[in-house]
This record gives sequence, C-alpha cells and structure tokens, in this order.
Amino acid sequence: MFNKLIASMLPYFPKKLVWIFSKRYIAGETIADAIRVSKELNAQGIKVTIDILGEFIKDLGEAERNKKEYLELIDTIQKENIDGNYSLKPTSFGLLIDKEICYNHIREIVAKAASYGNFIRIDMEDSPCTSMEIELYRRLKAEFPKNVGLVFQAYLKRTLKDLQDLMDIHTDEHPNNYRLCKGIYVEPAEIAYKKYEEINQHFLEDLEFLLKNGNYVGIATHDKPIIEGAYKLIEKYNVPKNKYEFQMLYGVTPELRKSIVDKGHTMRVYVPFGKEWFGYSTRRLKENPKMASHIIKALFFRG
Repeated sequence: MFNKLIASMLPYFPKKLVWIFSKRYIAGETIADAIRVSKELNAQGIKVTIDILGEFIKDLGEAERNKKEYLELIDTIQKENIDGNYSLKPTSFGLLIDKEICYNHIREIVAKAASYGNFIRIDMEDSPCTSMEIELYRRLKAEFPKNVGLVFQAYLKRTLKDLQDLMDIHTDEHPNNYRLCKGIYVEPAEIAYKKYEEINQHFLEDLEFLLKNGNYVGIATHDKPIIEGAYKLIEKYNVPKNKYEFQMLYGVTPELRKSIVDKGHTMRVYVPFGKEWFGYSTRRLKENPKMASHIIKALFFRG
C-alpha cells in the first residue's frame, strides 16, 4: 500500500528530486549523454542499444519529430564509432493513431540504420500493441532481413505460440532476431502469468525454443536463476556465441553483468536518454510500485 501511494505521488515530486534516482538508469537528456555512456560501456567490452525516451504520443506531429530525432541519432552515433544498435517504441511513431503512418516512419529509420549495416530493435509494448508490433516486424523483415528485430515478453501466455508462428519467416541465412524479456507492463491474469516461478519457467521454455531452432536471441534479464538456466541451454544445444547475447538495463546489477562478460559472453546494455525521462521514470514506477522503496532510499539516503 505504501509503495502504491508513493508511486501515485511521484509525478508531483520536483524533477530534481526524481532525477537523483533516475540518473542511475538513464544516460541523460541529450545525444551527447548517450554517446558518453555508450563509450564508457564499449570500453568495458559491452555493446549498447540506444533508445530515445518517449511513447504513447497524442498527435502525429510528435511522430514526425521523433522520426527526425532518430535519423539524427543514427547519423551521429555512426560517426562516433559506437559499438551498438538502436531500440524504438512504435507508439512514439503513432502506432495507436495511424498504423500505416507509424510503419512508414519506422521503415525510414530502419532504412537509415541499414544504410550503415546497423540494426533497429522494435520494442514490445503493452498487450493492445502486441499483434500490431508483430505485424510491423513481419513487414520490415521482408525488406530488411538483417536489420530489424523484435522483443517478446515471457509473461504473456501467447508468446510461445507467437514465436512458433513466426518460424515461417525464419531462415538459416536470415534468422529471426529477438530480445526475450520477462515483461514490465501490468496485464490481466487472463493473458499473463503472474507468479515469479511461473514467469521464469516460461521464459526458459521460450528461450529453449528459440535456441534449438536457430533464432538469434538477446537474453534480457537480471535474474540469476534465468541466467543459470540460459547457460545450461546454451551448453545443451551447443549454441555458437554469434547466435545469442545477454542484455541488461543501464545501471542495473553491474556486478552480475561483469560476471557474464568475464565468462566470455556477449553483453549489450540498453541505454535510454531524452527529454522524456521524467515521464518514463514515473510511468515505470506506476507499472512496478515495488520500486518505490528503492526510490525513497535514493532520494533521502543516497542523494
């Protein structure tokens, strides 16, 4: 109850206070911040995926601005020789307003990344977006088979079937490319697993399907039992190192991250930045009120 109360109050806190917590998990507001953090991670042998914060826009003018910002980001990052790729959220390009306009914006961004031989990850958002985002991936992979990937959330009950259905566009030459994560959005029990052990079980079930069928997978987790389970599956199916990677959020479990890198596995860190950091931080807290106690500590004991 306390955590939910704090979560509901946080949007009304002064931004400077919220930033004390958020700066541990967000690179900053500018491309320069993203470059600085990315270079620090690259120096540790870690790849990055860079995301401009923003989602669930209200008008298509925002979609156009977001597209231009991504195109500028890609040009800038490539000039800086960052070892990384890009992630984006379709709702920041108008997915829930006009699907075709959204597709065209994202297609232009993927084409820009492809011109550099780089890659765009389509983030998976909440359940009303799932089927539309799978369709976006299908359309884009047909044209850019090496330059686009998708995210799947293991807590959704539909995920394994979705992965199975998408095998019709998978080839050895151009394997399907996914990030597999647990999922953060609050979804009803009818469509999502709720228990920790249950979600972990299905994460590893989905991961096993992906690895044994030759998909490329970003194993996105900070959970030790899942990481240990992933190690076993990689060994079981003798998966080559160029067919998977581990992924983590910026600022989260750096010691665990280092242990994975030290074992010789590829690691990629999600680096979010942008002026929408406040909305991102407060929305994520509402989705996961248990974070409230950590924020209180950050605000009053670590600031």
